[in-house]
Amino acid sequence: MIIFDNLKKYREIPYNYTSFSDKEVVCRFLGEESWELLNQLRQNRNTGRSARMLFEVLGDMWAVNRNPYLQEDLIKNKRRWKALTEALYSRLNQIRSRADSNEKVLELVHSADQAVDGFKHCLSEFKNNKKRIKKALLKVTHNNNIRFDALSRSSHATDATDWRVEYPAVVITPDTEIEIADIVKTCIELGLTIIPRGGGTGYTGGAIPLDTQTAVINTEKLSFIEPIQNQDGLHSINVGAGVVTKRVSEAAAANNLVFAVDPTSQDACTIGGNVAMNAGGKKALRWGTTIDNLLSWKMVMPDGNWLQ
Repeated sequence: MIIFDNLKKYREIPYNYTSFSDKEVVCRFLGEESWELLNQLRQNRNTGRSARMLFEVLGDMWAVNRNPYLQEDLIKNKRRWKALTEALYSRLNQIRSRADSNEKVLELVHSADQAVDGFKHCLSEFKNNKKRIKKALLKVTHNNNIRFDALSRSSHATDATDWRVEYPAVVITPDTEIEIADIVKTCIELGLTIIPRGGGTGYTGGAIPLDTQTAVINTEKLSFIEPIQNQDGLHSINVGAGVVTKRVSEAAAANNLVFAVDPTSQDACTIGGNVAMNAGGKKALRWGTTIDNLLSWKMVMPDGNWLQ
């Protein structure tokens, strides 16, 4: 029997049901130097109680950090939030009292103290950020189109890859394409990273927020479909970015025509996403990909101006 001791992976942080490893969680909260300190101290554990308490602190913070539903609950319940942060400090004080003046342990606790200090204010910062964003966006779109709820944020944190990095600060669902230019300009003024999103069926990670200060603009409401036009034998159809690809294929079939774009996700993907990713499908072998069948388009550029 061969035992690969060097390949053993430690996963000691509780409540971590994400794809992030212990190393990634520790580095996020405490920094890479703290991870190195943990590895140096790992061989010197006696009861392991201090290590468990530190991992519990990290696990509590990580669970809140990765769960918008918990965040909503704690924002409403200040007493529960206070009890949580006090429990975190209590654990760190216990670790400090058991450190026996070990400089490496004390350095770790100091880093953890700083992390808890930042964590203590994260919900109030989220509330203030929400007010700031909403106040600005209300000038350019309807209140119902500005979403900070846990369901909207969590459902826009990933795409078909199921890869998650950050949750967006806000999800915007404009009613018409006329609104988008002003929405983009406002997001730029707010310092937000902007991600346009359609059906969320992509496998490239293009719709995944990598920064907490991200605004996802969901285009699924832009679902208008105009009648097929025939000009000198050239058939074309004008549709919104949020139209599901299957609907365009059905419109073509109803007129004894073929729409060349037929990715396997055509029942859920949108035309805007097809254009952005130059989608194809089995029909592309004969009639080309999306770009080959694109007669004209208009879009809002990253500076908030229209291009047609």
